[in-house]
Amino acid sequence: MHQFTIGVEEEYQIIDVETRDLVSHVSKIIEGGKATLLENLKHEMHESVIEMETGICNNIQEVKAELTDLRKRLIKVAHENNLRVSGGGTHPFSRWQDNPITKADRYDKIVQDLGDVARSNLIFGLHVHIGIPNREEGIRIQNVVRYFLPHLYALSTNSPFWVGSKTGFKSYRQEVFAKFPRTGIPSYFSSVAEFDAYINLMIKTGTIDNAKKIWWDLRVHPFYPTIEFRICDMPLRVEETVCIAAIMQCLVAKIYKLHEQNLSFRSYRRLLLNENKWRASKDGIHAQLIDFGKETSVPYSDLLHELLAFIDDVVDDLGCRKEVEYAWEIMKNGTGADRQLAVYEQTGDLKSVVDYMISETEYGITYE
Repeated sequence: MHQFTIGVEEEYQIIDVETRDLVSHVSKIIEGGKATLLENLKHEMHESVIEMETGICNNIQEVKAELTDLRKRLIKVAHENNLRVSGGGTHPFSRWQDNPITKADRYDKIVQDLGDVARSNLIFGLHVHIGIPNREEGIRIQNVVRYFLPHLYALSTNSPFWVGSKTGFKSYRQEVFAKFPRTGIPSYFSSVAEFDAYINLMIKTGTIDNAKKIWWDLRVHPFYPTIEFRICDMPLRVEETVCIAAIMQCLVAKIYKLHEQNLSFRSYRRLLLNENKWRASKDGIHAQLIDFGKETSVPYSDLLHELLAFIDDVVDDLGCRKEVEYAWEIMKNGTGADRQLAVYEQTGDLKSVVDYMISETEYGITYE
């Protein structure tokens, strides 16, 4: 079997210990983490965001070990600077207008091109790279995986609040990001040549300067031999990130296995997939999603069963059954969004929600 390597990028909120608001101290974190984290920390567009990335991992156990170790170090550096870090797709009450943009040519260009659409993009995602055999196969995998994006997304929903408002969504992050061009579920591409022709047209016409300005929910990466999942909110617990990454790895491996056997999976139009994405954004794991085969709406849990049954024959080969089945723990306990909302119902206080998010981010992590 091809080695479906895994790389994970997590975007954390940098939070002031007194106000519980976002604070623009990414440089303090990066400076403080120089000795132990230099290769793994990156600036993002806003100064209140820190991105942490793993190396290339061979299996999900390596992912969990590295994520846990990196998170431990990150939390320690934050505490030493009287700061906290947190998961979550949005901060419950911080105003994007109060959060400065990181000074860098790349971000200056994005703000110049997109104005307040870029400035207001104060959101936090989970990006997972899975190694692919080649780009042609990557496009074939991308075409099929699109169907399962709402299934994955629902499990990660973790942004019910925006600028102090209870939004009515389990993931408002995607609604914020949708204002960007070239986002959402990608179109079907018949070949790498067709995909490359699209990219080249965008560059030739001055629409983008490189293929990284394609911000779809899923993309064959322009520079690495990976397919990158970009749809998910940043979870709270390490176990949630690990579970979602394991399911992504299994999906890529399963679809490759089908293609090796000259089999495939029915492709659905983006118009239909977008309906399920919207439902997942609104209601998360409590959504009724459309079963396109049966032409009816079914509880999300039915489609999660379908997904896990679909990948079942590769789970043991990849050694990740325990991590994949953690999805049922998420179903039982609720996603980050469900749990944030429960705290808000009990307290009526968004600062208490932030406290909960910080404690969940530190759950199971000893950092002294």
